[in-house]
Amino acid sequence: MRFHPLAVAVLGGALLFAGGCAMARSPVSGSIYSDVKANDSVTANTAATKVGRSTASSILGWVAIGDCSLDSAKKQGGITKVAHVDYETTSILGIYATTTTVVHGE
Repeated sequence: MRFHPLAVAVLGGALLFAGGCAMARSPVSGSIYSDVKANDSVTANTAATKVGRSTASSILGWVAIGDCSLDSAKKQGGITKVAHVDYETTSILGIYATTTTVVHGE
């Protein structure tokens, strides 16, 4: 069975593009655009007088950089006791995506 070189190139490119989409941690997603905020955990015992943020980004799902860990956000905000954690995610056409961890505490 022979395949036309153009058909092979188009199919290969489509698979490569589909497999490399930038995705963000989100409870919902939009294929064109997403801008979502979500709550992950709440601890009622601690006041929320400080806020710390940490972000990671992805381009086409091929390159991902950043540190959106809880520890990084706590350090950035000078937080030792966590009151609650939120997440903010943005995705544009599967090309660019970010996830930001937002820690509230004291």
